[in-house]
Amino acid sequence: MSDDTTISEATITTTSEHPTFATTDPSAEEAITTTTTTASETLSADSLSKYQSSIQSLSSIIPSIPSSSLSSSSSNPALSLLHHRQTASQISSLLRQPDSGAGDNNLCRWLYDTFQSGDPSLQLVVLRFIPIISGVYLSRVPLRKPLAGFEAVLLALYAHETTSRAGQPITVNVPDLSHPSLYHESIAPTKNNATALNLAVISPSLEPHGTVRSTRRARIVGVALELYYSRIYQMPSGSKIEFCEFCRVWAGQDGDNKKEEGRIPLPWELLQPMLRILGHCLMGSSCRRKEDSREVLEAAIGACKCLHTRSMHDINAKAILATGSLLRLGKMVLEANDDHALNDPTEISMSNVISI
Repeated sequence: MSDDTTISEATITTTSEHPTFATTDPSAEEAITTTTTTASETLSADSLSKYQSSIQSLSSIIPSIPSSSLSSSSSNPALSLLHHRQTASQISSLLRQPDSGAGDNNLCRWLYDTFQSGDPSLQLVVLRFIPIISGVYLSRVPLRKPLAGFEAVLLALYAHETTSRAGQPITVNVPDLSHPSLYHESIAPTKNNATALNLAVISPSLEPHGTVRSTRRARIVGVALELYYSRIYQMPSGSKIEFCEFCRVWAGQDGDNKKEEGRIPLPWELLQPMLRILGHCLMGSSCRRKEDSREVLEAAIGACKCLHTRSMHDINAKAILATGSLLRLGKMVLEANDDHALNDPTEISMSNVISI
């Protein structure tokens, strides 16, 4: 694998909003309304054209793609493709092939071009496969195989996030009792208002990169996982389960402290987005009583156990605290789900006592 494979960075072009003008002329209002409607129809037609072009390219890679995926009769055919299990299974199988990830791989080219189309729905289709792309890519790095195709897709996502963040880090304001809030008044004298806020940096600012080097690899893959996390509520269960499976592979150790193949370095810039995704898999699965949600929950708990064992082995205090917290959270969710299943609040209790 060449770490110096040059990939042109992706740029997403944004369109400015159309201003609204006040007018008392009915004919002018009608003209403005017609223009707005035409622009909306043009945008819809443009998205449909991008979808048709993308699905035609995919059909040349997957000849057995179902005809239902080719249909553009639905309101959003790209989202139909996102949740089409048979098509996703075929793409996942191709991404796991021994020769996948090379620079001339047609599927990697399709993923790259589809994301670069700029259509949000089509970009979701690409994000659905980020777990398997990241998983196969990181697992094959030690093998020195050509992986320029995977790197092109990851760099496209990284460039998209670099442009979107505009050089700003992702921060969160940590609550501090020394500052007054809606629920309490501060006793201690406040400092210089905004500058005294307790800001925690979740993700540092990004620097543009056009190549994947060994020193940048964890950060680039981590940013791709951060982008996946920002859209995870729209991802199908199969994608989340694949991610949990690769977390267990990356940990390289099972829950019984036995080493397994696939172990990779887990710096915090890669581990943090992994844990955030697992946290969603734990909490998000508790909101729905479905079989696939239960499967996601169990897969996430298994991944947390492996990562916790790995953290204990590496004596990584920050990782031990985070993975231990996720394990306790998973246990609470399981107990809550079991209690809910045993005591269904919608069931009418039977009793021989008549209350008057």
